[in-house]
Amino acid sequence: MSEVANLTTFAPFDGLAPQRELAARIARLVPGDGVHQSAIEALGLIQASAPSQPCAAVYQPSLCVVVQGSKQARLGDEVFVYDALNYLVVSVTLPVIGQILTATPAQPYLCLRINLDLRMLGELVLQVPPAAPRPSDRALFLARTELPLLDALLRLVRLLDTPQEIPVIAPLILREISYRALGGDLGYRLRDLVVADGGGQRIGRAIDLLKTRYAETLRVEELADAAHLSVSALHHRFKAVTSLSPLQFQKSLRLHEARRLMLSEGLEAAVAAHRVGYESASQFSREYRRLFGAPPRREIVALRTQPLVAAE
Repeated sequence: MSEVANLTTFAPFDGLAPQRELAARIARLVPGDGVHQSAIEALGLIQASAPSQPCAAVYQPSLCVVVQGSKQARLGDEVFVYDALNYLVVSVTLPVIGQILTATPAQPYLCLRINLDLRMLGELVLQVPPAAPRPSDRALFLARTELPLLDALLRLVRLLDTPQEIPVIAPLILREISYRALGGDLGYRLRDLVVADGGGQRIGRAIDLLKTRYAETLRVEELADAAHLSVSALHHRFKAVTSLSPLQFQKSLRLHEARRLMLSEGLEAAVAAHRVGYESASQFSREYRRLFGAPPRREIVALRTQPLVAAE
């Protein structure tokens, strides 16, 4: 494991009453440990009753708000520790190592995950004054949950008790949540993602191409063309945003998709490896073990015995 170069953490702010209500509502709504899709399409509810081992996963663009307990996310040599009530922003698809740090049966880890709607962010971006940029280009970052955002999150979760109101009111609250995130200290990162020819949007185009054609052999020139960057600028910007080279990123996508095929569709390791573009089964097994910590068959057996909560 690489040495931690940067440790980012915030202390919780004074929002105990809303936090307690959110925790009580999530605990009542979820049937047990794991990741649970709610009746609101963009909202997931997560619970874990014990700390987890580090778990490799692909994070999608989202806001992850810890309501109770704590977690860390590792991207390259940076570690981001977040607890109640700070939120993690994932602005592009990223391979990340997640680990739940604090959770007990009496006080489980509880988290809200809200998928980012880039079109909505694009509509809102002109209505929010831009925040001053900060040095890092990383697409994974932490922000403090201010009271207006917490209030919107609480109103969104309350809607789950009145499902007939969800189609009308949920889009309005989700729009408010996006507005609050854009207006926060790190909103410029989200702005960069949706502004035409912004650095984040350019790398997002390259990532979209890798996601679509992860099983193919792609020339770096194709990725550079998609991003409207030179090859050297692509390498520099891609690593600044994701901590990986484009080739490393594609490899991670392949391994995660092979893992999904084995876990969800019951494919044998060799078949899954070939499906995602590997020609050598031994190379696949080596790289799989390096990323996930165990050979494919053993790791999949272990996954089937535990809920996948560290990956969110």
